[in-house]
Amino acid sequence: MNAPTTPSHLAPELSLREVPPALIQALQSRFGARCSTAQAVREQHGRDESIFEVPPPSAVVFAESTQDVADAVKLAAQYKVPVIPFGVGSSLEGHLLAVQGGISIDVSRMDQVLSINAEDLTVTVQPGITRMGVNNAVKSEGLFFPIDPGADASIGGMTATRASGTNAVRYGTMRENVLALEVVTAQGEVIRTGTRAKKSSAGYDLTRLMVGSEGTLGVITEITLKLYPLPEAISAATCSFPTIEAAVRTVIQVIQLGVPIARCELIDANTVRMVNAHSKLGLREEHFLLMEFHGSPASVKEQAETVQEIAGEFGGNAFEWATTPEERTRLWTARHNAYFAAIQSKPGCRAISTDTCVPISRLADCLLDSVAEADASGIPYFLVGHVGDGNFHFGYLIDPAKPEEHHTAEALNQKLVARALELEGTCTGEHGVGLHKMDFLRREAGDGAITMMRTIKRALDPDNILNPGKIFSV
Repeated sequence: MNAPTTPSHLAPELSLREVPPALIQALQSRFGARCSTAQAVREQHGRDESIFEVPPPSAVVFAESTQDVADAVKLAAQYKVPVIPFGVGSSLEGHLLAVQGGISIDVSRMDQVLSINAEDLTVTVQPGITRMGVNNAVKSEGLFFPIDPGADASIGGMTATRASGTNAVRYGTMRENVLALEVVTAQGEVIRTGTRAKKSSAGYDLTRLMVGSEGTLGVITEITLKLYPLPEAISAATCSFPTIEAAVRTVIQVIQLGVPIARCELIDANTVRMVNAHSKLGLREEHFLLMEFHGSPASVKEQAETVQEIAGEFGGNAFEWATTPEERTRLWTARHNAYFAAIQSKPGCRAISTDTCVPISRLADCLLDSVAEADASGIPYFLVGHVGDGNFHFGYLIDPAKPEEHHTAEALNQKLVARALELEGTCTGEHGVGLHKMDFLRREAGDGAITMMRTIKRALDPDNILNPGKIFSV
C-alpha cells in the first residue's frame, strides 16, 4: 500500500459533511456487527493505492445482498450523508477516499457467481467477486473472462472504473464486455440496465453510462459479463530490442497489419532489471516486448512467425517462445509484479503512476519524448505499457521525505498528459479519473462536456451523496 506523501498544494480538497449519530445508530440497528466504527476498519477503507491522505469514513457497512446496499443507501440519503462503494481497495486514483466524509459500503462479501450461461457466453456475478474468482468459476465450462488489469480487482470496481489491462488489444475493455447491470440509485431504488442479449436499441444506454461512472451515479450490485471460449492454443513470446523506439515501431507495424495479437506489453530495460531481481528471472536486460497469441495451433504459429519477422526488421533479437502454462504464468506474473519489483528496487520509495493512452500511430511520438523527459529529471522510474492499444504507464519512484521529488514527478505527469492530449489521446486509459485526474479531465473534455456530466449527476443524485468529489466538482 502506498503511504501518503502528498504535498499540501497537491492534496485533494476536503469538505467533510457531518455524519449524525442518529445515522450510525440506525445503521447499527439494521446491520448489527456488520456496521463497524472501529478505527482500524475505517482506516482500511479510507486508503487505496493512490498517494492521497484523507480522513477515513465514519463507519463501514459490510453488505451481503442488494437489499443490504439499498437499505444502507436509503438511510444515508435520509441524512444526506455520502456513501462510497468499496471492493478490494486496489484503485490508483483515490476513487474510494472519503473526501466529504460519510460511510463506506464494503461489497467484498457479495462475491457469488449468480448464473453461468455457457451457451450464450455470459455470466452474472455479484460485484465483490474478483476477476480470478470469475475465471475459476467458468473454466470448467471451457470459458474465460479476458479483462486483466493486473491486480486481482473486484468486478464491481473494474466496472465502475471501466478497467482494461493486458488483453484489451484483442478483447476490449469493460465497456465492451459488460452487458447488463443491477444498480442501487441515490434514492435506494434498485434498477436494472441492459439484458443478456448481444445488442439492443431500447432507449438510453444506461449500462454504458454506469460503466466508468466511478460510483458517482449508483452502487453496482450485479454485473452480467461476456465470456469467451478458452483458446485451443496459447503461446507467449519474448523479444528484446536495442531501443524503445525499435520496440514501439514493431508494435505499431504489428497492429497496423492486423495481426490478431492477444497481448502486447512493453517493459523497458530499467523495469527488466527490477523484475529480474524481484522474480528471479534471467531476462535479457534490454527493452523488451512480452506477447501472447491465442487461436488454433496453426494460427498461433502463423501469428508468432509474422511478429518475429516484423521484429527482426526493427532489430529485435532473442525471440523466444513460452508454450507451457507454467512458463507463460511465470512471465505474466513477473509482468504483473513489476510495480512491486520497482518499489523494492529503492527501499522506502513510493511510486506515482501515470496512465495515458494515444492513437497507436502516435505512440512513438508520445512515448519517446516522455522517456527523454524522465531520463533528464533524474527521478528513477519504471515503464510498462499495454502498447498494443496505445496505453502505457510510467511509475516515478520518489522519496517520501523529499517533497521536491514529488513535485518533479507531478510535473513530469503534467507534461506527459499535455502531450497525450495534443496527440488526440486521453489522460487515463484505464485507471479512471478519481481525484488525481480531475483537472486533466477538464482539459481533455472541455467545459461543455463537464457541464453535461454535472447535469446528469445532479439529476440522478441531487444531494450529491454518491462518492462525491470524484471525476469533477459539483
